[in-house]
Amino acid sequence: MNFLTQKAIILLLLATVFSLSPIKSLTAADKKPAAKKNTWKPLPGAEYKVYKKTDQGDLHLNIYKPADWKASDSRPAIVFFFGGGWRSGNPSQFEPHCKHLASKGMVACTAEYRIKSKHDTTPFECVADGKSAVRWIREHATELGVDPQRVAAGGGSAGGHVAASTGTVIEFEEPDENKSISSVPNAMALFNPVVDTTETGWKGGPAQLGKRCKEISPFHFIKKGTPPTIIFHGTADTTVLFENAERFTEQMKQNGNRCELIAYEGEGHGFFNLRKNTEDNYHSTIKKLDQFLTSLGYLGPRQ
Repeated sequence: MNFLTQKAIILLLLATVFSLSPIKSLTAADKKPAAKKNTWKPLPGAEYKVYKKTDQGDLHLNIYKPADWKASDSRPAIVFFFGGGWRSGNPSQFEPHCKHLASKGMVACTAEYRIKSKHDTTPFECVADGKSAVRWIREHATELGVDPQRVAAGGGSAGGHVAASTGTVIEFEEPDENKSISSVPNAMALFNPVVDTTETGWKGGPAQLGKRCKEISPFHFIKKGTPPTIIFHGTADTTVLFENAERFTEQMKQNGNRCELIAYEGEGHGFFNLRKNTEDNYHSTIKKLDQFLTSLGYLGPRQ
């Protein structure tokens, strides 16, 4: 056997061995990194209650109660959802609002919900979580000392979208929850909210939601009986244009619903947050929110 023949045989044997070697299959972990777990912490002075269990971890409400709260109470409640483009944010954004409303007699909550940066989720999960939070408060009204017929939802920017979706968008209800308990709030308080997730209202909608952008677009689900709403919006907002809030308000009124749009001339996105340079706007919006809630019987003697 000459050298060339020997070399050919060796190469043939090696080819046979490698062809029989198993090819490693891609696992789910190889294809996509595991979703991040919840790393939020309880807010100071709040009760920290799990309202929903998800594959990405437990979701909590930070609950603030009035100083004279009793288990036998039947108080109005509100749940706030933070902003951050469905990608980021923190429940602490609405901590000042909760403390203020608790001091006025309400049970006030600021909610965790799944976001892209922590949980690798989409805006659709945000809406589902918002509905779960409203339903959980109603379901646990007795232990919370809450009137289940006076539960409001509020939020800012993407959190405003979540709140608005709880009162408008259909579907996106978790299959294992008790559907006999409504996930629709009795009122809404929205701060520069995303109310139209189609390209007509917000160019970022189709970019994140694709062809499904209308499925969670509050504007497109307004009907007679949509909860009474107050909207705070800056006329110079370039993130969510003021025109969106105007169009939402007009559509609400055309359907016979109450909707108050409070315009803040020359103000941009997030103008209402409690910061050193926005204290005046924060106190102004809080005062008008109080007036709105009082008109609904949420603040005042009926508590």
